[in-house]
Amino acid sequence: MTSVKEFRVVEPATPEHLGRGRFAFTDAYSVFDWGRMPDTVPEKGASLCTMGAFNFERLESAGISTHYRGIVDPAAVGAGSDPEDAVVPLADAEGPPTEMAIELTQVPDLPYRGPDAGYDYDAFHAAGGENYLVPLEVVFRNTVPVGSSLRRRVEPAAVGIDADEWPETTVDLPEPVVEFSTKYERQDRYLSRAEADRIAGVADIDALESLAREVNRVVTDRAADAGFVHEDGKIECLYVDGDLRVADVVGTFDENRFSYGGTQVSKEVVRQWYKRAQPEWVEAVSAAKSAVDGRDTDDWRSICNVEPIALPKDVLGHVTDLYAAGANAYTGTDWFDAPPIDDAVAAVEDL
Repeated sequence: MTSVKEFRVVEPATPEHLGRGRFAFTDAYSVFDWGRMPDTVPEKGASLCTMGAFNFERLESAGISTHYRGIVDPAAVGAGSDPEDAVVPLADAEGPPTEMAIELTQVPDLPYRGPDAGYDYDAFHAAGGENYLVPLEVVFRNTVPVGSSLRRRVEPAAVGIDADEWPETTVDLPEPVVEFSTKYERQDRYLSRAEADRIAGVADIDALESLAREVNRVVTDRAADAGFVHEDGKIECLYVDGDLRVADVVGTFDENRFSYGGTQVSKEVVRQWYKRAQPEWVEAVSAAKSAVDGRDTDDWRSICNVEPIALPKDVLGHVTDLYAAGANAYTGTDWFDAPPIDDAVAAVEDL
C-alpha cells in the first residue's frame, strides 16, 4: 500500500507478462514524505482519481502509452457488479470514481546495504529483467518558485535564465527542465544524468526524458485551457520488452503543482500551512532525515521526535473544497458539489 493509495492485485505480473490491478484512492494525505497524516480530506481520493483518469485518457489520445485501463464505475459496483466487470472510460461513470484499473509490472525489492555501499540496484534489475517499474521519478519544471531545490543545485544561466543570481520571485523557465530523482530510496535525492542512467537499468534515459516532456506538454496545455498554470510535476514509468509506459498517476493536485490566479492549487497549500502552523514538526522532519545520513538505517521517521497535528476544521473544509472545485474546473465537468474554483481559491489564500 502506498501512503495515500491502496494497491489491489487482480493478476500478478510475471517476468514475461504484465499483470492487472487497481488503485483505490483514499482521502488520506501525506506531506514532507511523512506518510499518512493524522486526519483525512473528504472527497480527496475521488478528486485525484477523477483527474488522474482524465489525464491518462488525454495522454492515450495523444499517442502516449500508459498503464491505465479505465476507472471502476461506483454505480455498477454499488449495484453488485464485480469491480473488474465495472471498468469503463471516465465519461461512462455515473459518479466520481475512487478506483482506477491499471496494468501491473514487477517491482523488485531494493536492498539497502548500509551507508558505504548504499542501495543495490544490480539486485533490483536482476530480479526485474525486462518487465519492471523504473526506479526513478522523472521531474519536469515549467517554473522555479522561491524555495525550490533547483535554486540550490544549479545557477540560473544553466536553465536559460539571464541573471547572475536567482530572482526573489517565481521564475518562468524559457524551456521546461527535466531532472531525475530516486523512487524507492527512503529519502528522495536528485541524480546526475550518469547516475540516473545507471539506476534506470535497460530503460533508455533519453527516452524517459522525451516521454516526460510529452506528458508535461499535454498536461500544461489542458491546464492553460482550464485557467490553471502548470508549474511542475513528475512521471513514473514501467518498462516492458523495450517499451516505456507512463505509470502511477499523472496530473493531479498531489503529483503536480498547479496555480490559479497566482494562488497554489495543489498539495503545496497543505505543505505551506504546516510550515506556518507547526514549524517545529517541519524542522524535526528535516533534522531526522539529516540524522540518518551515514548510518546503517535509512528509517528517519523512527527517530523523528515530533508528530504532526491534524488540520483544524475550517482549514480542512477549505482544502476539501479546493480539491473538489479544482477537479471540476480542470476536467470541465461538475463531478463534485463544490463552490466555483474562484471561491475555493480565494478561501485558501489566507490559510
